[in-house]
Amino acid sequence: MPKLPVPVYELETFTPKKAACGADARRDCLVEVFDRRKTSRAPFPHRHDFFEVLFLHQGSGTHTIDNQSFTIQPPCVFFLSPGQIHTFSPSADIAGFIFLFTADFFLMDKQDKNRLFDLPFFYNPDGTHSPLYIGNHTDAEPVTQLFRIAVQEYDAARPDSAEVLRPLLDILLTTFKRLYPVQAVEAGRGKGKVLVKRFMQLIESRYLEYKSVKDFAANLSVTPNHLNETVKQCTGRTATDLIKDKIMLEIKRSLLYTDLTVSEIAYRFGFTDQSYFSKYFRQREGLSPQTFREEAIKTS
Repeated sequence: MPKLPVPVYELETFTPKKAACGADARRDCLVEVFDRRKTSRAPFPHRHDFFEVLFLHQGSGTHTIDNQSFTIQPPCVFFLSPGQIHTFSPSADIAGFIFLFTADFFLMDKQDKNRLFDLPFFYNPDGTHSPLYIGNHTDAEPVTQLFRIAVQEYDAARPDSAEVLRPLLDILLTTFKRLYPVQAVEAGRGKGKVLVKRFMQLIESRYLEYKSVKDFAANLSVTPNHLNETVKQCTGRTATDLIKDKIMLEIKRSLLYTDLTVSEIAYRFGFTDQSYFSKYFRQREGLSPQTFREEAIKTS
């Protein structure tokens, strides 16, 4: 059976069909108890166009985000930014809570529209997607209580539910930021980091459309030189490096999750010469595209 492209799900795939409360809350967020049954609503692998916070207090297994596999060790929290591909292999007794939300929902009452970029676990500049492992169960107790209140509020379906759910989400994210490893929080601070995260968000949506650093810089209202210098200062790499990383990630996703031929993938990403495409891939990954695909099949 041929592989289909990795689907991108919108939030309404998961939200109730009939919104009994304020449309704002039901359209732009979802918070609920999470268990094994919930994993079947959208076949894995898939990606979203919204943010996800998954808090697990029971169970085991693995969660793979953009080819990085993490062990489920409750209590723990997984964070997903829009566009990331993930697969989930939990034990039968998996249990926790999930909060899905759009950027518009979270930022609706925020004066600082860069607030999401200030959080170390979304759009991480170093390319890691590490979960938060909460070592002290005492720290997990208030998180559980906050989620329970949020679920009750969401299920109550009141017209003003969004006005309660936004502050609860804010408290949860701030709590996770406090518990997140100190070095990751420190690395995520600073005005430069906000620009880098905005750049990463733009790469996510425009990597096929924009052809140069100049295009991205114009959209961000900065000069190409300033963008390059800021990215280099914050990550040790150039803006072009991050663009190439994104393209390479999408190439590998195409090799892993679709039946497109190597030639078709090369063409999709702007390579008119397949031999050059194979050389480019080998220089970065140490093996040819076809070998990469075959090795992945062997280990899957």
